[in-house]
Amino acid sequence: MDSSWQRQSCQSVRQSMSKDNYIIEARGLVKKFGFKTVLRKIDLSLKKGDFLALFGPNGAGKTTLIQILCSLMLPTSGNVWIAGFDAGYDREALHKVIGVISHNTFLYNNLSAYENLKFYGRMYKVKNLRERIEEVMGLVGLRGYMNDHVQTFSRGMQQRLSVARAIIHDPLIFFLDEPFTGLDQHGVEDFKQILKKFRDQGKTIVMTSHDLDRGLELCTQAAILKSGNLVYKEDISKIIQDDFKEVYFKLTGEQALPV
Repeated sequence: MDSSWQRQSCQSVRQSMSKDNYIIEARGLVKKFGFKTVLRKIDLSLKKGDFLALFGPNGAGKTTLIQILCSLMLPTSGNVWIAGFDAGYDREALHKVIGVISHNTFLYNNLSAYENLKFYGRMYKVKNLRERIEEVMGLVGLRGYMNDHVQTFSRGMQQRLSVARAIIHDPLIFFLDEPFTGLDQHGVEDFKQILKKFRDQGKTIVMTSHDLDRGLELCTQAAILKSGNLVYKEDISKIIQDDFKEVYFKLTGEQALPV
């Protein structure tokens, strides 16, 4: 492992967090797969309550960046701290404060919806677990399917249950990789309301998306990743949507259309 990914002392990390008030901080992230460089010295800092929408064409490195931030993958070099935890070493503690939604649902097909959430709830030591399961199943519109096996669910229903899995322990931070994939229109609207609620509660969210309209509607900050480089990052209050689409096209050469 690259020498720049050396463990920082808890004291120095907490001092940095206290000074800058960042809940997510990445410095000099580089990721290589063989001779291919996927991320090129990414620096990213977010404060509590920020909602970052990360846009970019296929192959830009968005999924790789998300996986490194949530400790599913280590960088070739660079450092990541999430809520004061070193993402390279404090994974167990880190996973208690984050929720992840991606193309992989992380569900067990041979278990019922209730059994899946019970498994994750116990892993996170969720209190009043039965009540919490009923609550999150209601939020995602699946309360009537608690005893059905996941293997009988449509892709959209599985994605809804994946959302319930990710929020069962009420995390501080969410990492979302194209989270609307597989949801029907009703599911999309339900999930948008959930994200708006979390944003208003001060949760910190990082979401990748190809859909500029949907991402800009939800986020407080927008960024563009191209060929492993973070080429744009701006506060939503300073963005005019049509201008952003033009900037996106100029930077990536890709016409951004709703997916």
